Amino acid sequence: MNKTESKIQIEIYKNRWLILFTVLSATFMSTLDSSIVNVALPDMSVKLNVDMAGIEWVVTSFLITVAASILIFGRLGDMIGKTRVFKYGLVVFTMGSLFCGLTNSLPLLITARIIQAIGASATMATNQGIITQVFPVNERGRALGVLGTFVALGSMAGPPIGGIIVSAVSWRYIFLINVPIGIIVFILTIKIFPKPHMVYGEKLDTKGASLFVISTVLLFGALGQGQTIGYNNPIILSAFAISFVTFVLFIMIEYKIDIPLLQLSIFKNSLFSVSILCAFISFITISASNIILPFYFQDTLKFSPAATGFFMMVSPIVLSVVAPFSGYMSDKIGSEILTLIGLTFTSLGLFLISSLTEKSSVIMLIIYIVIMTLGNGMFQSPNNSLVMSTVAKDKLGIAGSVNALIRNLGFVLGTSLSTVLLYNRMSYKIGYRVTDYIKGNDAIFMYGMRWVYISAATLCLIGVVITALRFYNSKKNKKYNKAQANNKKDNVI
Repeated sequence: MNKTESKIQIEIYKNRWLILFTVLSATFMSTLDSSIVNVALPDMSVKLNVDMAGIEWVVTSFLITVAASILIFGRLGDMIGKTRVFKYGLVVFTMGSLFCGLTNSLPLLITARIIQAIGASATMATNQGIITQVFPVNERGRALGVLGTFVALGSMAGPPIGGIIVSAVSWRYIFLINVPIGIIVFILTIKIFPKPHMVYGEKLDTKGASLFVISTVLLFGALGQGQTIGYNNPIILSAFAISFVTFVLFIMIEYKIDIPLLQLSIFKNSLFSVSILCAFISFITISASNIILPFYFQDTLKFSPAATGFFMMVSPIVLSVVAPFSGYMSDKIGSEILTLIGLTFTSLGLFLISSLTEKSSVIMLIIYIVIMTLGNGMFQSPNNSLVMSTVAKDKLGIAGSVNALIRNLGFVLGTSLSTVLLYNRMSYKIGYRVTDYIKGNDAIFMYGMRWVYISAATLCLIGVVITALRFYNSKKNKKYNKAQANNKKDNVI
């Protein structure tokens, strides 16, 4: 390393916390916009003169676009530089936000949301890679922990913030508020971000990218629309089938091509694969809880929407404290033991919530939610650190995008599977098909809710077993490596 490069590295190290703040700002905006719209949908439906089935595409189009494009941006980050992709993504996201706030028709709004989601996807695909590149190993867990906190806060704080904005001004400001923030964050990226490194001679795998986009769009579209028209609908079943076929073709191409979109070799690293699988399980179980709890608060306990929003803020508050601390601890004592404890607490919390009844104490419910969230906070940051520390520097972009893709897929699957199971068990209990809360019959909902939480807790326990095996193998390998080092030392003597 020459003097110029050394000077640049020192400057980056000095600015690392400001770089983190900049990444967090963009990440918070991106994740916030995936959930903030939900509370404004009824008002938007009236103002734009469309039905609820149509206005829901404002949410669905964003989620589908992020999931379909995030691997592509992760790969581009490794090719042309994560900083460059992040900057471009920030510009596109800010422009998309401006268009969203200025549109007067549903088709234009959906188009603007797709533009916004493309920008959000570019920032999400590269944020973990930038942090891993900027922070030294002994601080990386803490930094990734803070990032994980802001991802969770953005997702969970969306509805309360959206409700305040819609009540005070107009739904348009849900999007327009991003514009000045986006401009400020972009200026900061120009001034303090590390210079991007180009990788010459590599091309984007367009065949693989096309197949992945088709597979993801059909899968997410079928999961979303299936809740409305039924999963046994021929169109939905065809979408699932085509999605599966195109995904198989995608994997086949990725194995054969020299420079693939998704370098499957990273999954040969068992630590990376296990960490990704455990993250997937965690996101499914937590999203299942998040979609069911509002029903319990409002319909079973008869709380107002404002009170429900207040109690739903318990999780992000706990997470904002626990996640950075667990990231800090992972730098000190290692990540494997923390992820094991975290998933164990998450499972315990889910099992405890499954024991609730129509007359359960609110205090007990809050305690159970705190236990569940404590576990989630202890798991996420160290697990992110494990994911990002197991790949080479030139694979940070794709590793970060895989992690983000798993998060989005886990959220969608958790939401879809939990509602399907809820209504299936409610229908079984009452004797006819149910697709909504039955007013005046709380016991039916509680029966379905109990099944959802027991299933989520059981799935989480599978994650506990996998994590325990990972922890055991890690300790075994460390002992083996230590013994080998001692043998070499003895031989030298």
